[in-house]
Amino acid sequence: MVRIRVLVVDDHRIFAESLAAALAAEPDVDVSAAGSGPAALRCLERAVAEGRRFDVLLVDADLAAVAGAVPAQRESGSGPPPGAADGIALVAGVRVTHPGVRTVVLAERDEPRRAALALQAGASGWVAKDCSLSRLLAVIRGVLREETHLPPALLTGVLRELTAARKHRTDSERLVESLTPREHEVLRCMVAGLGRKDVAARLFLSPHTVRTHMQNVLGKLGVHSTLAAVALARRAGVRPAELAGDVVERSGQLA
Repeated sequence: MVRIRVLVVDDHRIFAESLAAALAAEPDVDVSAAGSGPAALRCLERAVAEGRRFDVLLVDADLAAVAGAVPAQRESGSGPPPGAADGIALVAGVRVTHPGVRTVVLAERDEPRRAALALQAGASGWVAKDCSLSRLLAVIRGVLREETHLPPALLTGVLRELTAARKHRTDSERLVESLTPREHEVLRCMVAGLGRKDVAARLFLSPHTVRTHMQNVLGKLGVHSTLAAVALARRAGVRPAELAGDVVERSGQLA
């Protein structure tokens, strides 16, 4: 019998333990529970080291935010879509660090926007917490067959949200394409969280020149703050500048 290894991630201990116990009663399911994002990542890493990888994560959509829950995202530039809650952020992190694991989001309510965010982050399903055990098992087995599972009542709303997100991404990509190569590099530094002085040191430019480039970036992107520029850049798929171990080519004279 092929066994399915499931990890329940929920900071409500009673719910997590009850769900784990119910799933463990199935003859083909092995289940563990974690109470936070960092704990879940430790479970995943330990399982890999022991040669017994998890197949499916069941993640609470409202998992309490805990620093360090998704450490791989900043390095990869593949963080969650803007507006994602911590449970959905964990989904995005797991997609990077453990791409073979399927994730299903457990939610208190059916919310089209958040369900769309979950799918964008890499989830394979969105399931109500109060669904039947048979329904949940069907979803678990379905996502392992590469299926995507959503409640029927959410389909129209989720499709609408995804269509809007694609339009926003296309618009954002067009704006980013209007930048010069130097402005694009400055934007990548902004996405990496560098301030003006750090960007100047990295690119061998004067702070005054960097300020001019940043103002040009904001103007071309049609935004009024660095935070807004970074959010737009992430929608367009702009990767952050590498912050360690890279080689920066000198661009010429200091201005």
